[in-house]
Amino acid sequence: MNRHIAIDGPASSGKSTIAKIVAKRRGLIYVDTGAMYRAMAIHFLKLGLSADDEAGITEAVKTADVTIDYIDGQQQVILNGENVTPYLRQEATGNMASASSVYAAVRSKMTALQQKLAAEKTVVMDGRDIGTVVLPDAFLKVFMTASAEVRAERRFNELKAKGEDPDFETLKAEIIERDWRDSHREIAPLKQADDAFLLDTSDMSIDMVAGYVMGLYDERARRAGDGE
Repeated sequence: MNRHIAIDGPASSGKSTIAKIVAKRRGLIYVDTGAMYRAMAIHFLKLGLSADDEAGITEAVKTADVTIDYIDGQQQVILNGENVTPYLRQEATGNMASASSVYAAVRSKMTALQQKLAAEKTVVMDGRDIGTVVLPDAFLKVFMTASAEVRAERRFNELKAKGEDPDFETLKAEIIERDWRDSHREIAPLKQADDAFLLDTSDMSIDMVAGYVMGLYDERARRAGDGE
C-alpha cells in the first residue's frame, strides 16, 4: 500500500507551504507539481507563444524536459538543464501555466512524469488534479481552499515581502479568473476528489493546517497498522 499524500486546491490556498512542511516532518519526498507546470510555462514564454496557441504549445511540449533536483536540501526545478526556480512565481508565469495546462499534450506529459516520481518514492504532491487524476489511489487526499479575499491578501503580502508593488484588486481578480478557468477546463479540472478531506484555511494559521493534515495522516497510518 502506498503512503502518498495528495493535496489539491485553488491558487494561493497554501498547498505548497503545507505540503513542504508535512513532507519534511514525516520524512516524505515533496513534489511541487505546480512548479513543474510553471517551468513548462516558462518554456512557452521563452518561445514567444501565446496562451491560446494550442498547436504551438502542443509542439513545444516535445522539446521541454522538466525535472526536479534537490540542492542543499531545497527543491529546484530544472527546465532543459537550466534552473528556473527563481522565475516560477512571476505573475506572467503563473497565468501562462494556468492557461496552458488545459491542453491535453501538456497535462499528459506532466502526469506521466509525476506518476513516475510517485512510483519511485513515497511523495507529498500538491496541485489541482493530484487526488483525481495523478494519484487517484493516494493514501491521504486533502482539498484545501480559502476565500478569494484571503488568498489575494496572502499573495499580496508575499509579493510585498519580495519588494514588489502589487495591486490588491488586480490580484484578487486574477485569482477569481484562474479559479474559474481551472475548474471549468475540459481536461482534469480542479475539483475535490470524492474521498478527499475538505479543509477551508481562511481562518487557520500555517501551524494549524499542517497539524491537521499530519493528524489525518498519522490516524490513517495507525489504522493501517503503522501505529506510532
